[in-house]
Amino acid sequence: MNTIRVLVLGATGYIGRHVVDALASTSWSRPVAAARRGATVQLDATDETALLKSADHIDVIVNALGGSPATMIANATALRTTLMQRPNLRLIHLSSMAAYGSARGLVDETRPLLGNLDAYAEAKAKAEEILQPCQEQVTILRPGCVYGNGSPQWTLRIEKLLRAHRLGDLGAIGDGSTNLVHVNDLVYAVLAALQTSEASGNAYNLAMPEAPTWNDYLIEYARALAATPVTRIGARRLKYETRLAAPVLKIAEILCRKMRIDTRHLPPAITPSLLRLWQQDIVLCSKKATHDLKISWTPWKKAIREEALFHRQP
Repeated sequence: MNTIRVLVLGATGYIGRHVVDALASTSWSRPVAAARRGATVQLDATDETALLKSADHIDVIVNALGGSPATMIANATALRTTLMQRPNLRLIHLSSMAAYGSARGLVDETRPLLGNLDAYAEAKAKAEEILQPCQEQVTILRPGCVYGNGSPQWTLRIEKLLRAHRLGDLGAIGDGSTNLVHVNDLVYAVLAALQTSEASGNAYNLAMPEAPTWNDYLIEYARALAATPVTRIGARRLKYETRLAAPVLKIAEILCRKMRIDTRHLPPAITPSLLRLWQQDIVLCSKKATHDLKISWTPWKKAIREEALFHRQP
């Protein structure tokens, strides 16, 4: 098999780092890590000219870039220009479940992208729309909630909230599906798509089959962390968290950033968007990814026990 030259955008981010490490461990790929700072290639991935130049002698771009909604849209525009001028170039674009917006029920890849929940969801849907003219060169991955291996959002943040007994049993609010995907499974999907030419022109949902409910996940994780007894979080407590505590914590974060103070020690906020996600009755159907990309999904209980063991405090 010929060596595949892969340019990874957002290479210093959580998912980007895992992708680069996985590619570097293979015998068939040669990754080039790209980011604004701290990577092999210093690159502003919203700059069409710079991106086009960086794509020289590259076979595939993996787009793991995060950032603001404006950044994501500008990045998609630059990628479209690059793909149009490099017809042999492939793109694996990491989108999100958020692109489906307020969709409910069992959602497969044919469901329209509403992107109507917030600016982030709108940008994710818009980015896919921008890339549509180059569809045959693009594989789109739409992960659910990415957890495991120190995931900032769905592992570390949840751990802090559980230890502080600010999360636990959410009652009826926590009966929705988590749509979990372990970061190792997401990275595997990226590598599988790289080696599967038939993946081009396709979109894939990524969430483990029969994912736990939020209550199941939170309670099991709390027990694994020994953050017991598991707290019952009522509607009144959640209203306080989202309407009063979250805005105060957001202001504190902004002030800390302006004063160049480390924000990692601030308590995480339980935002209205987080509460909305817990209440959304959406289940990603990942049968297509399971079949085409041959994914064997990580057992979630085993994963969080290993995570808890690694992070358990003395």
